[in-house]
Amino acid sequence: MKKKTIKLNPLQKRTLALFQVLAGNPQSATLNEETGEVTISYLPEAHGSHVHIGNFVVSGQDASGFSNEAVWRALERKGLMKSHFPIQATLTIEGQNFETGLRDQFEHSDH
Repeated sequence: MKKKTIKLNPLQKRTLALFQVLAGNPQSATLNEETGEVTISYLPEAHGSHVHIGNFVVSGQDASGFSNEAVWRALERKGLMKSHFPIQATLTIEGQNFETGLRDQFEHSDH
């Protein structure tokens, strides 16, 4: 049986990649050991033109999906997260493992 490919637009990819970074930070996320899902309960807010995500600095434009309910709904519809917009997001195992191709871009952007 062929596995369905999940397609994301650029904003959805950036937002998922940032959620993945937040999911790896115990200050912003909690692992559910029974399901393997990670709930992100701290979403950083932009100040000026950037957002601090853990030790990293990301442009406010790259983080604009945090405040876009349509992005959250699309990621939920695709099975990558469970939305509790705008308070918290729970990344499914699929969402944690989805290869956006962007994660390294954010992980090397600290100042």
